[in-house]
Amino acid sequence: VQLQAYGGGLVQPGGSLRLSCAASGRIFRINAMGWYRQVLGKQRELVATITTGESTNYADSVKDRFTISRDNARNTVYLQMNSLKSEDTGVYYCNVVGVARRGSGRNYDFDSWGQGTLVTVSS
Repeated sequence: VQLQAYGGGLVQPGGSLRLSCAASGRIFRINAMGWYRQVLGKQRELVATITTGESTNYADSVKDRFTISRDNARNTVYLQMNSLKSEDTGVYYCNVVGVARRGSGRNYDFDSWGQGTLVTVSS
């Protein structure tokens, strides 16, 4: 299962960006989708996750500013980021967990990561 992330870029403080991440491959079921970010020299941290039942979880630092959503028909997860701050700068990675199907017809669990997209918040 491959993930392709889009939407990073340079934005001024207080601005907005929308990240997208599309999963492709022989996907049988997606259980959870999420976004994580990493700043140089620090560990990757959770930003937001969303389950199949639309249950969401956010890092305290982004609550009320970021919104995660998913389009099940397109196997795509989005992250709408508003009121961006300089501390939101980092590389954002999407993550998808689910079940895929091999050519033989057997199912297997997968936990895939996107390539990362850089978000820079600066004036």
